[in-house]
Amino acid sequence: MDFYNSLNWRHWLLLVVAVAAALAMAFIEPIPQDLEYHRFADARPWLGLANFGDVASNLPFAVVGLLGLHYLLKPGLLTSSDNTVAASEKAAYLVFFGGVLLVCFGSGYYHLAPDNQRLVWDRLPMTLAFMGLFSAVVGERINPVLGKRLLWPLVLLGLASVIYWHISEQQGRGDLRPYALVQFLPMMLIPLILWLFPGRYRDVRHYVALVGCYALSKACEHWDDAIYQLLGSVSGHSIKHLAAAAGVFLFLRGLKQRTECKNFP
Repeated sequence: MDFYNSLNWRHWLLLVVAVAAALAMAFIEPIPQDLEYHRFADARPWLGLANFGDVASNLPFAVVGLLGLHYLLKPGLLTSSDNTVAASEKAAYLVFFGGVLLVCFGSGYYHLAPDNQRLVWDRLPMTLAFMGLFSAVVGERINPVLGKRLLWPLVLLGLASVIYWHISEQQGRGDLRPYALVQFLPMMLIPLILWLFPGRYRDVRHYVALVGCYALSKACEHWDDAIYQLLGSVSGHSIKHLAAAAGVFLFLRGLKQRTECKNFP
């Protein structure tokens, strides 16, 4: 009840942005999956693996995912004097790093033989990572109880967006709109939340690094072929995987090093 009594213009601004994005997505035509998406620049096999570059470049996701889970699950994390993760945030970060770990296997499986059927397994773990991260940010910056309550509904919403897309494709009316909203809206709201709401931790550079690497990864994905033609040995999509994993690694390092603000309410 205290949270609802303390609502102010910052909370309403976030709500307006989220609702406006959802309404804008609802008023555009359904977006089917472009089959050209599955045609990546680097299709070279190696060591018996098709599309080796795009498959192998997923391995860093497993490394950073395991590192994050190891840090979060170490004994005494929530009671140690150098605690950098509140009890209210732990489940959300477990979902985030667990999702990152699973991206390695889902994306690797997809890139072995890219098609719509396999793309489902690429996208499902990504929604876990996006929703876990967003819930953690809400809990840290806006309200810890709200962050905890949003986690599992957001996870279910993310998974449902992928399942809806998959079913719609099978029925011949593919619709990526919910999945697009699930992926891009959190990455748009997180910088806004960091700007609007003071945090219990001093440093936000790990968030800047994560969002920056995410933006770089999407640029590399877009210019997959152009980068491959320029470099000759590695494609833009492979660099996309490496950039995204690097962002998670920098985020984890910042997570371990952040300190609480003494005057935080």
